[in-house]
Amino acid sequence: MDTLFQRKLKQEKLDLIKNGFSAYVESATLVRLLTRDLKLLNLDVDIENTELGCWFIPNRAAE
Repeated sequence: MDTLFQRKLKQEKLDLIKNGFSAYVESATLVRLLTRDLKLLNLDVDIENTELGCWFIPNRAAE
């Protein structure tokens, strides 16, 4: 996968999460990048790993 495409896709998924929506990622690289950014932004997100990918679900309990 192209690096610029990965960055754009990661940013789209991050924007979804910031807006309170869940995001699904299949690529292990994108999971790693997104997890890193979520920690840097200190966003409270539940991460559920499946056999095919990973769900990032914003924790709305803090709202």
